[in-house]
Amino acid sequence: MSPGDGDRLVVINLARQRLELHAHGEVVFACSVSTAANGPGETMDSECTPRGLHVIEEKIGAGCAANTVFVGRRPTGEVSTPALCATRPGRDWIVTRILWLGGLEPGRNRGGSVDTRARYIYIHGTPERTPIGVPGSRGCVRMRNGDVMTIFDLVDVGTRVRIDEA
Repeated sequence: MSPGDGDRLVVINLARQRLELHAHGEVVFACSVSTAANGPGETMDSECTPRGLHVIEEKIGAGCAANTVFVGRRPTGEVSTPALCATRPGRDWIVTRILWLGGLEPGRNRGGSVDTRARYIYIHGTPERTPIGVPGSRGCVRMRNGDVMTIFDLVDVGTRVRIDEA
């Protein structure tokens, strides 16, 4: 499998808190994730993870070190450490890599008050001490840093992402 092969689909299962990358009908990568603490939902400001069919619209962070901190999709120059994270315990840290999603289903996750891109929904890295495998984010899909670096290199802008409850 090489980037650009076009036969790839990322599947995120909310019930299992699992991400799988399918290529040519087979699972080629899988890992645990953490989706929204508020559960599934598409409405703006709900802090829920949007369901349905999406696409990776932007890849951000290529070449950045693991644990690079991002704010507004830009590296801050900081590197996430337990000490840094302790200074902002309620913050939903975005680190290492970002895959910015856009919805493909008008009225469900695209347009108006349900627009995934306008909600800034990402697949992104998270500090190592953040629990994975249980819901806990503010709508995004959190991944361990090694896992987000791997998936980042295996997908392209335009790769489809399906987020399902079961």
